[in-house]
Amino acid sequence: MRQRQEWVGDWVRSNDTLVRALPILVGGASLLAVLLNRAVSGIAAVSDASSSQSRADILTLALSVTDILAGLVWLSIRPKTISPVVPRGVDCKPVDADVSSSALRELLWTWDSLTAATCCKSLVVVYGGNCKLQIGVAAASPEDGNAVNVDAQKFMQGSLYKSAMESKKQSYLANLALYPGRTELPFLPANTQALILQPIGDKGIAVIGGDTIRGFTNLDQAWIGMIADKLDATLSKS
Repeated sequence: MRQRQEWVGDWVRSNDTLVRALPILVGGASLLAVLLNRAVSGIAAVSDASSSQSRADILTLALSVTDILAGLVWLSIRPKTISPVVPRGVDCKPVDADVSSSALRELLWTWDSLTAATCCKSLVVVYGGNCKLQIGVAAASPEDGNAVNVDAQKFMQGSLYKSAMESKKQSYLANLALYPGRTELPFLPANTQALILQPIGDKGIAVIGGDTIRGFTNLDQAWIGMIADKLDATLSKS
């Protein structure tokens, strides 16, 4: 049964235009059938309210027109295709000098895992008032073209950081362009599509930028929360 449902779903996706046009085809065929029926049966073209046949034809005509209109609506409304973008910026990998080798391994493992399993293209980890790691694509400085470094103190004064740390909950900005607070993230590429602000215990936060609108799934978000707990345990000892 499950395989049959998957087959039907695949067929509908591959024949999207035909499926959307089906109400028009059904409505048009019904309309034509009613007109042909009246023509060949010798019934007067003028509807008669006292005739059960006329009442049935009027109801059929109304349903046919409804089908046609529904089909036109289905054809005019299509889901927008969301595609990943190429982040505009430069690759970077600055690491805080005070990060221990074990903590660095943990941070780099986090980065490798995020890029392999999610749409993550940029990662910033601020912990204990310092930027421990900035890796991936960063915004390019207009002066020299180098990566824009994270000003941890300035970032921590912003509303995005304060809101996430006060709530102690993950904040997911599925379409970053719609949020005015994005100006607090000058170190991220200007065309970053989605953002996750993940508190790391009580002392830090992970800023995770993605290349696709609504690109982080519910599973990704839950997994990132678990990674944050692991990072907190490691960074608190370093």
